[in-house]
This record gives sequence, structure tokens and C-alpha cells, in this order.
Amino acid sequence: MLEVNHLRLTTKILVAGAIAALLAAYAPAQTTTPKKKSTSGTSHHRRHGKPRKGAWKKHGQQSIQPERARAIQEALIRENYLTGEPSGIWDARTQDAMSRFQAANGWQNKVTPDSRALIKLGLGPNYSEKEMLRLDPKPSDAVAANGNTVSPSKR
Repeated sequence: MLEVNHLRLTTKILVAGAIAALLAAYAPAQTTTPKKKSTSGTSHHRRHGKPRKGAWKKHGQQSIQPERARAIQEALIRENYLTGEPSGIWDARTQDAMSRFQAANGWQNKVTPDSRALIKLGLGPNYSEKEMLRLDPKPSDAVAANGNTVSPSKR
């Protein structure tokens, strides 16, 4: 009888071991380190609920100064794209007139004012001789004017 009980116990241990081995072989491998999330997705999380700083949105000119808006309006009135008196305020009617002017010239009309449109209206950079003479000379220009040019390697 003792032998039968010993045989049953041995059989139970062997069966339990076989079942454990089968479960270990077929169970998916689990790692202890968490998986890294992909950074190429479109999901961006804010940390600790702080508002996002939108500095990248604030580059470039944010608004048109009243003097510049008035000059643009005067040019658009002169070209018959705008009617009335210039107000100096970049409003919807000025935006619409500039958009029509740009479209009539075959340029994009989503972003206004376009630099080409300003140049064609006579409001581009001022390269007149009078303006160029007002500029202060650079130190390298002053040396070149004196004729004392020394190459950097001979100093």
C-alpha cells in the first residue's frame, strides 16, 4: 500500500511538472522593462497640464503698423482696387483688395501682403541714392576706402 501511495505521489508530481513546462513554453514572453512608445505618431502629450508655449507661432511680423497700412491703402486706391479714404487700419476690405491685386497679377492670394505685390505697388525696399548715402559705412568699408588693405594672414 505504501508503494501505491508513493507511485501516485510521483505521478502527480510528474504531471504537474509537465503541465508547468507546457504552460511556460506556450505562454507569451513577458519582459520586465516597459515598451517605448513610438515618437513618430501624431499624439503629443502635455506634461503636468502646463499650457504649451507657442513661441514658434510668434515668429515674423504679427501685425501691420498703421503707417504701413495707410501707405498700402493709398497704393491700392491709386491702382483702383480699393475705394474711399485710407484709414491706416488693416481691415477686411483692405485684405480683400490686396488679395484681388495679388490674384490679378498671378500671385498667391492667401498670404497678404505678398512682397512682390508691395514692390509692384511701389512700397518695396528703398534703394535710392539718398537712402544709400545715409547708411553708416562698415569698418571694413572704411579700411577699403583708405586703401590700407591687409590680408588677415599678414596681421
